[in-house]
Amino acid sequence: MATIQMLVGLLLLSDLVESVSRENFKTCNQSSFCKRHRRLRSDASPYVVLMETMQIQPSRIEVQILNTKNNVRLLMQVTAIKDNTARLKINELNPLRKRYEIPVGDVLVGEPKTQDMKVLVRSGSSISLGFEENKILITSRPFRVDFINKEEPVVSINAQGLLKFEHSRERNPPQKGWLGIWFTRGFSEGEEEPKEPPMENQADKKKKEGEKKGNEENDANEPETWEETFKDFHDSKPYGPSSVGVDVSFRGFKYVYGIPEHAESMALKTTKSGDPYRLFNLDVFGYELYNPMALYGSVPVMLAHNEKQTVGVFWHNAAESWVDISFNTVDKVADIVGRGRNERPQTNTHWISESGVIDVFIMMGPTAHDVFYQYAQLTGTTNLPPMFAISYHQCRWNYNDQGDVENVDANFDIYDIPYDVIWLDIDHADGKRYFTWDARKFSNPIEMVNNIASKGRKMVTIVDPHLKVDGNYRINKEAKDQGLYVKNKDGNDYEGWCWSETSSWPDFTNPKVRQWWASKFLFDDYKGSTADLFTWNDMNEPAVFNGPEITLHKDAKHMGGFENSDLHNIYGYYMQQATAEGQLLRSNNKDRPFVLTRAFFAGSQRWGAAWTGDNAAEWSHLKVSIPMLLSLSLVGITHSGADVGGFFNNPDPELLTRWYQAAAFQPFFRAHAHEFSKRREPYLQPKKNMQVIRDAIRARYSYLPLWYTLFYEGEQSGAPPMRPLWVEYPTDKRTFKMDDEYLIGTSLLVKPITEKGQTGTHVYFPGKDQLWYDIASYNSYKGGQSTYVEAPLSKIPVFQKGGSIIPRKMRIRRSSGLMKHDPFTLVVCLDKSGSATGSLYVDDYNSFNYRKGEHLLRSFSFQHNEFHSRSGDKFCSFSTKEWVEKIVIIGLSARPTKAILNVKGVESSLQLSYSSDNNQVIIRKPGVNIAKDFSIKLS
Repeated sequence: MATIQMLVGLLLLSDLVESVSRENFKTCNQSSFCKRHRRLRSDASPYVVLMETMQIQPSRIEVQILNTKNNVRLLMQVTAIKDNTARLKINELNPLRKRYEIPVGDVLVGEPKTQDMKVLVRSGSSISLGFEENKILITSRPFRVDFINKEEPVVSINAQGLLKFEHSRERNPPQKGWLGIWFTRGFSEGEEEPKEPPMENQADKKKKEGEKKGNEENDANEPETWEETFKDFHDSKPYGPSSVGVDVSFRGFKYVYGIPEHAESMALKTTKSGDPYRLFNLDVFGYELYNPMALYGSVPVMLAHNEKQTVGVFWHNAAESWVDISFNTVDKVADIVGRGRNERPQTNTHWISESGVIDVFIMMGPTAHDVFYQYAQLTGTTNLPPMFAISYHQCRWNYNDQGDVENVDANFDIYDIPYDVIWLDIDHADGKRYFTWDARKFSNPIEMVNNIASKGRKMVTIVDPHLKVDGNYRINKEAKDQGLYVKNKDGNDYEGWCWSETSSWPDFTNPKVRQWWASKFLFDDYKGSTADLFTWNDMNEPAVFNGPEITLHKDAKHMGGFENSDLHNIYGYYMQQATAEGQLLRSNNKDRPFVLTRAFFAGSQRWGAAWTGDNAAEWSHLKVSIPMLLSLSLVGITHSGADVGGFFNNPDPELLTRWYQAAAFQPFFRAHAHEFSKRREPYLQPKKNMQVIRDAIRARYSYLPLWYTLFYEGEQSGAPPMRPLWVEYPTDKRTFKMDDEYLIGTSLLVKPITEKGQTGTHVYFPGKDQLWYDIASYNSYKGGQSTYVEAPLSKIPVFQKGGSIIPRKMRIRRSSGLMKHDPFTLVVCLDKSGSATGSLYVDDYNSFNYRKGEHLLRSFSFQHNEFHSRSGDKFCSFSTKEWVEKIVIIGLSARPTKAILNVKGVESSLQLSYSSDNNQVIIRKPGVNIAKDFSIKLS
């Protein structure tokens, strides 16, 4: 026990160190499979397509690929998928052992919908296939696949000749006889060992001879292919090497984005002089900035953009992966499909995974919004969060007891600062036994939660995956008795150290385990919980304090006998899914869940929000949070944020203030701090800073109608609420690397202050003929140029686009729950032609009834001095008390004297005021229910 406590204490101390302990984490050179793939020569590819084996189906072709060095055959499938997408999949033709593939319905929402394609040209050395405006060209020798959109090559597979597929094999030299095969091969869980030596036919014998030849070369040069040691940790690798990799070239593209999570710029950099970008979910405390080290989550999706097109690829593989990036130019004369003599940029990437299969989706846009939709069709969208989830959250490690919670809650009211959710960290539980309460500190949790809920607020408690190994702990006993834990390589329950001291980890890859976990959230099971209590999944990479790289051993076993090395990056995804399903279960699928996760994978957006982990109270961490969140947004993790103020250490009042201002205009808005940091609730700040922070939080609440509308639209289309400028201004090259400012939807431009002592900043306003209006002063700025804007501590540079109409709620309440029936203010900022459009989405802000049509979608327009509010969806109906309190119009060319309201043909005059500053008109109290159609004519 003392040893465990000392280890935890040392980890806590190391958490307060600003730089990461790099020696705890592998480099590519310390990862044998990464090293093997990275040293491949592009001119030595042994793979050829056996064209005579091709089978053509309406939407798919299948063909064998031969490795000419060892005579091992692979099977390639190329499929045309609806919505301008293609899929390329390569697996072993005759594997000795089934390779791990993520089950359909987990990351992929279902089997992708296919479409027919036709053969355009076929010869003995190549075949060209067509669908929509796309072509797929498969070349036999050397093996290569080109994806062409509108006669322009956009993505090529194996153009650099870096395909490497390590086939399953016996260890060489094998022990003689069938018993030796059993010892070297191993068996999956549930697989029966042979009752007698298997017969071997001549084809199998010839295949094995070819494999042996390749194995001898491998074993002679790379002994770690069969077992590997990092520091004091041994990876037994009972099934031998099974890595896969191939190069993916983006033709005509200079900029690529995505593959989070890294503390890195949005536009990804070349990796020629260092390590590749690593995708391996890890608990990296005190992480360094601007490097390719792995962090908490992994989304193997990359987008490429130029002024003509956006494309993307999705590497559907949950094993540890590395991605190399290099940039060059390609002469079109030498291009396999190009025409004309000119050079164009090209980005070459090399994708490497420790195991699994090659399964790549090519999303051919042609716009960024098309790619968002194409990816959403594969992995789903961010489900519309309940309103409280996009409001302000207050958290620290830890609020000490029930009295502490009551005091914090009361002080927010005393200082008139709105908030929606208060969070409890690990010390709220009895000895860090999750699903329990420390009775000494929280004697009546239901009363505590109900008191919070009476003000329209919620509570979140942390539930981590490590379960304390304790015979008196009911949750542990159930998991152990039912065999629900991850196993070690010997088949026993895996044990390691984490906050709960000696712990075991549920195997969330097993649907049975996920069902069991979900049942733990039922009110009868989770004593002290209510419908107003929600969940935070932390440490779910999973973190194991005494494990290799502070995580599970790679030879730990999951359902089906698959190793952790096969599926490591999906563990946190499955935990968040099981937790969300638990919240759905307790409400009988009536209420929307809210689950925050630290570890994530492709598709995690369907189960809740994510955050960027244990950042630090440094200006540099505030600055890097913007590209980190933009990178997450581009690959579907759209409800994301960074800990306000930094998790570690103590921000000074200026840094904390600027961080609140930035985060108030980001998707997930939560303040969080380490237990050893000083209390930093907004009301504890110097008066001036407290007032500015309060204004920032109030601004967030006033814009909740906009955020809610954007999240609804995102559920339909996959579009992220927080966007890089190039998404909406795709031909403006100045925006391609810009990641210090961003858009909220299309209507708000945000440029946070991220440097100490800064009282102004240059803001780039996109759109050559565009107008932008300061949201506070309504001063206007011309687009297509960079302008210096004053930004004293009291101000965050935020601008509304001319031509947009934004719905706001201006009444100050204690929480979003108390704003439910409040009226709207519609802010109309006109473009140069005197026009504007906008939209508003309304429902009950909590349940799934909106999917039954119980919602409103309003469409606003202003043109020729006339404002209109119309239904944007004739098939929906919803009754609400919300109404229009005020309409503010900015940028009118002439002063109006009358405002006539028309509701179903009945006209009435409205109060009107005018200010010559920015030609501002305020129409007060139209008094129309937001659900009704109406118009207002100015004259």
